Amino acid sequence: MASTSAAAGGGEGGLAVAERRGVPAASFVEDVQTYLSESGLDANSALAFLQERLQQYRVVEMKLLAQQRDIQAKIPDIEKCLDIVATLQAKKGTGEALLADFEVSEGIYSRARIEDTDSVCLWLGANVMLEYSCEEATSLLKKNLENARSSLEVLVGDLQFLRDQVTITQVTIARVYNWDVHQRRLRQAVATKDS
Repeated sequence: MASTSAAAGGGEGGLAVAERRGVPAASFVEDVQTYLSESGLDANSALAFLQERLQQYRVVEMKLLAQQRDIQAKIPDIEKCLDIVATLQAKKGTGEALLADFEVSEGIYSRARIEDTDSVCLWLGANVMLEYSCEEATSLLKKNLENARSSLEVLVGDLQFLRDQVTITQVTIARVYNWDVHQRRLRQAVATKDS
């Protein structure tokens, strides 16, 4: 994104934030005339720039929302895996087998009888599965759950920052547009008066 706008936005403690994770902050335009003269743009160019910036914010927002959906889908899966490993550990040594249904492929399930086991296999992604002891699996899954939750928290903050920038940009667009309309009416009134 072009960085014509100055730093603004609501940061922590009221400090101005120039950008967050590569997304530039929008500046609130108090005085449109000053903004246009400092940026070296006319009203139409400023509106085009602001519309482009708004579109860029929307694209970034869609990417962040997709990441948020992915993480929100992973968290229940990780929690379910933790529960299964805990159940396996609880049944260990009792002589009681665990009956489980698992998905062979989409829509096809099979039933398995799981005897005492000291290890489990976990999908790591990219068609990779590794065998872990139950303790190692629990530790890894807890770490993955903690990482997913902290990533989700960061994404929520990023989305809030982005929404603030969209709002500021929309307000700026409205202010520049209204200023331009007002200036045109003044010029038209002067031209009518001179005629």
